[in-house]
Amino acid sequence: WAAVLIWGPHRKEIAGGEEDTTNNRMELRAAIEALKALKEPAEVDLYTDSAYLKQGITEWLPRWKENGWKRRQGRRLLPVANEDLWRELDRLTKVHRVRFHWLAGHAGQPENERADRLARAAIPG
Repeated sequence: WAAVLIWGPHRKEIAGGEEDTTNNRMELRAAIEALKALKEPAEVDLYTDSAYLKQGITEWLPRWKENGWKRRQGRRLLPVANEDLWRELDRLTKVHRVRFHWLAGHAGQPENERADRLARAAIPG
């Protein structure tokens, strides 16, 4: 996972990795760690190339909470994948005012390309 944080003239890059994980968990971890890096509550524009993260936070999460952190599949309620991280991200979005924006990956956006390089370099092993 990786994130590039920009505030006015200030820039901070953070990255890390985990063993035995998934791309979706690392997308969530990047957003979580970016928000945790903020020293005080802030207005945040968070850009991601992850449709999973963007859809999850803006569309799916409210329904999961209504369903007791379960997702609906037909008539059945099933566990939410990565519930631990979704709960943490949900908590952090109450500390900060976060606007989530989706952007196409590998489309030449400099900060997104930098975050991708940082994340690849942080993969364990």
